[in-house]
Amino acid sequence: YLQTDARAAYVVRAILAATLCANYGIYGPAFELLEGRPVKHGSEEYLDSEKYQIRQWDLNSPHSIADLLARLNRIRRENPSLQHDRGLKFHKCDNERVVCYSKSHDGAAGENTILVAANTDPYHTQWANLELDLDALGVKPDQQFQAHDLLTDARYRWQGKYATVMLDPGSQPAHVLAIRRWARTEADFDYFV
Repeated sequence: YLQTDARAAYVVRAILAATLCANYGIYGPAFELLEGRPVKHGSEEYLDSEKYQIRQWDLNSPHSIADLLARLNRIRRENPSLQHDRGLKFHKCDNERVVCYSKSHDGAAGENTILVAANTDPYHTQWANLELDLDALGVKPDQQFQAHDLLTDARYRWQGKYATVMLDPGSQPAHVLAIRRWARTEADFDYFV
């Protein structure tokens, strides 16, 4: 998985590193440009590394994931729960190729809670039924809440501990969701037609 040439594998590795750990780092150009050919089969050493040569990197390559890395860094700056290692909770999932976890600021559920669901299969779309620990999310069982995807700006209205996700490695291999109380709209009132 560390040397797959699939773009989705690099994307998911970056998302997992940025959201699971308080600090993370990558070697910029090689990772941004999806460099991963091994010296030989089974080797962890990369063929085109800068170990024995100075490389000129095409930082404007259309294959670069620099925009994603910048977005992840912005998400980390704006969300205190991603800046420490407290409050990590793994949630049940019926698909072994999908990992689901949440982090809350200072371990206090409901305080800047981020929920991540990621597809670890870089080649196939995966569906997963999640069983969320609502206490860890700071949500009551009967309460509707918003799951705001910080990667795509999509917003989902959820209620209860069960949710289903579809993660397509070609377009969106992961969700990074800010969990928020549902704001009432005019449709929530009895007199709305």
